[in-house]
Amino acid sequence: MVDLESEVPPLPPRYRFRDLLLGDQGWQNDDRVQVEFYMNENTFKERLKLFFIKNQRSSLRIRLFNFSLKVLSCLLYIIRVLLDPPPQGNKWYHIFWVTRCLPLWGLQVSVALISLFETVLLGYLSYKGNIWEQILRIPFILEIINAVPFIISIFWPSLRNLFIPVFLNCWLAKHALENMINDLHRAIQRTQSAMFNQVLILISTLLCLIFTCICGIQHLERAGKKLTLFDSLYFCIVTFSTVGFGDVTPETALSKLFVVIMICVALVVLPIQFEQLAFLWMERQKSGGNYSRHRAQTEKHVVLCVSSLKIDLLMDFLNEFYAHPRLQDYYVVILCPTEIDVQVRRVLQIPMWSQRVIYLQGSALKDQDLLRAKMDDAEACFILSSRCEVDRTSSDHQTILRAWAVKDFAPNCPLYVQILKPENKFHIKFADHVVCEEEFKYAMLALNCICPATSTLITLLVHTSRGQEGQQSPEQWQKMYGRCSGNEVYHIIMEESTFFAEYEGKSFTYASFHAHKKFGVCLIGVRREDNKNILLNPGPRYIMNATDTCFYINITKEENSAFKNQDQLRRNNASRSFYHGPSRLPVHSIIASMGTVAIDLQDTSCRSASGPNLALPPEGSKETRRPSIAPVLEVADTSSIQTCDLLSDQSEDETTPDEDVSTNLEYAKGYPPYSPYIGSSPTFCHLLHEKIPVCCLRLDKSCQHNYYEDAKAYGFKNKLIIVAAETAGNGLYNFIVPLRAYYRPKKELNPIVLLLDNPPDMHFLDAICWFPMVYYMVGSIDNLDDLLRCGVTFAANMVVVDKESTMSAEEDYMADAKTIVNVQTLFRLFSSLSIITELTHPANMRFMQFRAKDCYSLALSKLEKKERERGSNLAFMFRLPFAAGRVFSISMLDTLLYQSFVKDYMISITRLLLGLDTTPGSGFLCSMKITEDDLWIRTYARLYQKLCSSTGDIPIGIYRTESQKLRTSESRETASQSQISISVEDWEDTKDSKEQSHHRNNHRNSTSSDQSDHPLLRRKSMQWARRLSRKVPKHSGKTAEKISQQRLNLYRRSERQELAELVKNRMKHLGLTTVGYDEMNDRQGTLSYILINPSPDTRLEVNDVVYLIRPDPLAYLPNSAPSRKSSICNTTGPDTREETQL
Repeated sequence: MVDLESEVPPLPPRYRFRDLLLGDQGWQNDDRVQVEFYMNENTFKERLKLFFIKNQRSSLRIRLFNFSLKVLSCLLYIIRVLLDPPPQGNKWYHIFWVTRCLPLWGLQVSVALISLFETVLLGYLSYKGNIWEQILRIPFILEIINAVPFIISIFWPSLRNLFIPVFLNCWLAKHALENMINDLHRAIQRTQSAMFNQVLILISTLLCLIFTCICGIQHLERAGKKLTLFDSLYFCIVTFSTVGFGDVTPETALSKLFVVIMICVALVVLPIQFEQLAFLWMERQKSGGNYSRHRAQTEKHVVLCVSSLKIDLLMDFLNEFYAHPRLQDYYVVILCPTEIDVQVRRVLQIPMWSQRVIYLQGSALKDQDLLRAKMDDAEACFILSSRCEVDRTSSDHQTILRAWAVKDFAPNCPLYVQILKPENKFHIKFADHVVCEEEFKYAMLALNCICPATSTLITLLVHTSRGQEGQQSPEQWQKMYGRCSGNEVYHIIMEESTFFAEYEGKSFTYASFHAHKKFGVCLIGVRREDNKNILLNPGPRYIMNATDTCFYINITKEENSAFKNQDQLRRNNASRSFYHGPSRLPVHSIIASMGTVAIDLQDTSCRSASGPNLALPPEGSKETRRPSIAPVLEVADTSSIQTCDLLSDQSEDETTPDEDVSTNLEYAKGYPPYSPYIGSSPTFCHLLHEKIPVCCLRLDKSCQHNYYEDAKAYGFKNKLIIVAAETAGNGLYNFIVPLRAYYRPKKELNPIVLLLDNPPDMHFLDAICWFPMVYYMVGSIDNLDDLLRCGVTFAANMVVVDKESTMSAEEDYMADAKTIVNVQTLFRLFSSLSIITELTHPANMRFMQFRAKDCYSLALSKLEKKERERGSNLAFMFRLPFAAGRVFSISMLDTLLYQSFVKDYMISITRLLLGLDTTPGSGFLCSMKITEDDLWIRTYARLYQKLCSSTGDIPIGIYRTESQKLRTSESRETASQSQISISVEDWEDTKDSKEQSHHRNNHRNSTSSDQSDHPLLRRKSMQWARRLSRKVPKHSGKTAEKISQQRLNLYRRSERQELAELVKNRMKHLGLTTVGYDEMNDRQGTLSYILINPSPDTRLEVNDVVYLIRPDPLAYLPNSAPSRKSSICNTTGPDTREETQL
């Protein structure tokens, strides 16, 4: 072993790996020379260069010393001029010779020697092979002129009094100052400011011009008027300012020539400097400058990062952000890569915003721009995606990079990110708050089909308002609707609350009911101190704890409320009047004023401890009296809570053999085994035991498994829900999941038909093939045949999703043009169809179901303008399509992200309401309809008690539909006009039926009765209208208007018949039956609106839809935990099916 080691020579210290590969020869016999490499050459010249030029700090000291020398030489020149005696004798002699004392001469010679030595040394160190380049430089020439004569005077004493233009050293001082500033920026590692440098150059150039002119004129006038330095200064200022008094003028030809030269130089140099300064100033205005470090440390600010800033986006953000009182002192720094828009610039010049909003042009991917915005000191960073891009995936990628860049630069800055597509959400899981647009959009559209106007409900909840909208309107519904729109979600610790502190140790439903009864607030959820999950309506078995966080809906938060007793109110305000009617405002009203609410409390001292005992009104027409509503118990009793109503309904559906089709359909419950994207929240759903083949998902084409080719052939028991979209994106998966959630009764599941412009991907079909009654069809809403094949004639809802390809247009607001026109066509063809539309811009909602001559729509347009002038953030809320929940824009949900800065729980609560997240023990949003049999409950408070005491549901609002004709007939004139119009329609109906029956008897062989009776109907109707016009008194001033209105109604009815004839002909051509097509049912005579958290004494009306938060049914099952953990992948067998079914 030792011999082997001795034979192998050791490797040299700097031996390379290449030598190991080559090596037969030893390194001792290698004739190569080892060379040492240094970072800098170890020579005297390089050491000097390192000290004078390369080293930042030493170079800065050298330039500062050089600048001081030049300034000192100028000061010595001024001292020499002041000490120079008045010239006498030959005038030309005094131009070339001056009087210079010996000490002054010595100082000037010393300064000249040092300056010349430094100049030569720096020229030698910077020499790069061309000596003429160094010699012909202007600074070097000036240095030679000012220093060499002094050095010559050392050896030639007679030249000591020779005039030397030392004042030209001011230009060398200017050059040294510029170099010194550059070295200063390098030394302190600070970004150089072009504006600062340009201003410095301009000021120094102007000073050098003035100083040179002063000294030059003073010296040349030694042969003339013998001006002093002050007179020369006065002359230069008057001359350069173009005032020209003329009291001081040069006399000698040389001085006049010098003035001409200086003016020419000033006319050339100064405009160039001013132009560069103006250009830099304009560029600075575009880029926005910097947000100073001092302001960032003393003031609070947030940063808004966007790709392009539009005026609507900016105003939505500013109005919502500054709606909260504690954010009034915050500054908003906008970081945008594009140049500021003209409209945005105009808005930011308004004093209200100019003092609080700072626009910076820059990119979030550059640390330099993030430093300008002081991102590391910001309270929060909002990153918004550009939804108007054609490629929304690319827009998401840009948002992801911005989020990564901000997180890398400022790890402690809270991030609020908006993303468009759900498949990109997992890239930004680190963000504090994330809103995925397509997730919320499709979930909201899905709930709109089950709970009407859910989109309007959520939009009103996430907008900040004081409930002052519509209060000056003469119509009662607008006052109630506008007032209730001011309700928002707030939170408070239970032990700190006046609303809920007395309900510690009691059940959740007891606390919710009594808080609403006493204070008018609606308790919807809680959160334990040791748990971050929010529980919406955890049910009557949940016992309230003092440390719980309570979430409630109210007109304002409790901290801004003042409480007054009912007795005190009666003494102080005995003559107070209230609204009356079937939907009057509460007796214990909630009065909103400047953010503070006075809540008048009812006297509850005479109430029994067991709760209120609400008696029924006497009903003489009935022999027996219905039982009264049971009180809400403080602690839940198992026998008194109907926790299995939902489950029993589902079990009855499974065991009732009503139809052959329903008996063959058996569904399991479990988690979907396949999700189309990463990051989707698991939801317990109705699923099939086995996934159906992909070919069976196609609605309009038969396959080997079924022979159906249209929706009617399937024989669905419930009406369809049709979704018209451009592509089957991953967000569309969130439309299906809420409609197939486990808490939906099986007998109420609606078939879902996806009407897609483009064929879906296979991975999307693999995800939806586990859900029951979900189909797709390739077609467009532009094509009437495609609409008829997919079953639009017997659909419950038609959901029209905004197409991505139309979101980008040359004119921004034209992005919705195609969608609006298509929906208007659907509205005219199928007037009874409930159409839910998504738009890009909220301002375009006024075009939905547009009628050019509808007076009431014009009145609502004027009301919207008035509300906008009053500063309302919800001016569009009175538009009938929005109030009814038939249209919404996803941009209205941007406020959800902005509001989460103050209310960090809003995104979680919204996701729970929409069914995007499911937390064990948390309730879900549903609705119930008030029928005539339910009117014995009478008021909203009694309904609250009934639900809390029976099923544990918590009502949060009412969706009300009213007749528009009864509402508009307020004056005698309008009342008589409406009566005539009603009589016209009634006569039309009777006359139409007679004509149709008579015409059918005369034309039995006709294939379509509508084609033949249409001209006769129009002729008879016009004759009747003329007869009616003769009966009207001639003195009536409104006769012509009434007749025109009647004729318009007749023409409108005839037009609808023509459209109905077109639809029926197409249905016959396609082989579809026309049974069930109701062409005359039009909803233009009704309006719908939402009352969020109405007053307890609000009267219930027929067809009211009540929004409920129902407790989780699985929370009360003993085997709920294992059943919820099971998946559909394990439910194919009979044993596991019993585990997952409820």
